[in-house]
Amino acid sequence: MTAASPVTFDDVREAAARLKGIAHRTPVLTSRTLDSLVGAEVFIKCENFQRIGAFKIRGAYNAAAQLAPEQLAKGIAAYSSGNHAQATALAARELGTSAVILMPEDAPRSKREATAGYGAQIVTYDRYTQDRTALGEALAEDRGLVLIPPYDHPHVIAGQGTAALELLEDTGELDALLVPVGGGGLIAGSATAAKALHPGIRMIGVEPEAGDDTKRSLESGERVTIPVPRTIADGQAISTPGEITFGINQRLVDAVALVSDEEIVRAMRFAFERLKIVLEPSGATGLAALLAGRVEDLPPRIGVIASGGNIDAERFSRLIGG
Repeated sequence: MTAASPVTFDDVREAAARLKGIAHRTPVLTSRTLDSLVGAEVFIKCENFQRIGAFKIRGAYNAAAQLAPEQLAKGIAAYSSGNHAQATALAARELGTSAVILMPEDAPRSKREATAGYGAQIVTYDRYTQDRTALGEALAEDRGLVLIPPYDHPHVIAGQGTAALELLEDTGELDALLVPVGGGGLIAGSATAAKALHPGIRMIGVEPEAGDDTKRSLESGERVTIPVPRTIADGQAISTPGEITFGINQRLVDAVALVSDEEIVRAMRFAFERLKIVLEPSGATGLAALLAGRVEDLPPRIGVIASGGNIDAERFSRLIGG
């Protein structure tokens, strides 16, 4: 690992080996209806079928599994709106240790219950008035735990990159890859893998319009902080990109598309009615960008990472039925 390249393709391949038997190799979905609508051949990597219902187990387990035995014995901590929370809790259970998770008070009920179900202790905070990073670091220090952040960690980033690695192994070369962006870990890892395999691939991040911190940051050449976004895409309600992820994405990401909450809902409905899959709002943003025509100069073969499907039935029906 070097300052210039905190995560390498070798790191992603090593993570893939570490995750064998832990993370699912999720399916890649195609649809003639979708291809016809967008005018391209589309391959959807269905991380909504991943363990804990989202890609996050890849990074959380890859990071936790590399801790020393004495570190694991003390337990691990994380802060998350839901998916990384569940992933860290499950990683702790798989590795025989305990987890304490800091979650926002308004985190979706299904995500809180699932996190507790994996055996983690939950501590809550107000995402709109409190700094989760500072709180999480203080919590870990006070309790003597090892903190596994949701995205800004080389081992987490490498683990997330295995989703794109699997997709490209299954599809062969793609012209572009659309990836939802929150803190930037998924796209940083995905871009590390994709650009190593196919240097000409276009890496396109997708953010909700209200949470365009990565797009603003890439355009300005430095990390920009915005107010905590109010968007249905709770997994992407981030106010500033990660430091490590931003450095990687500056080098490897070609563009960032924005989608509205209404476009996200339409993509969720399309996925349910036509593709027969359930996506949470954050997991549907890549598909939303395609369906809404947010990608300029659409190339012939496109990959989309559908990053998760953790949404309870009541909220899902309220959103797509509204």
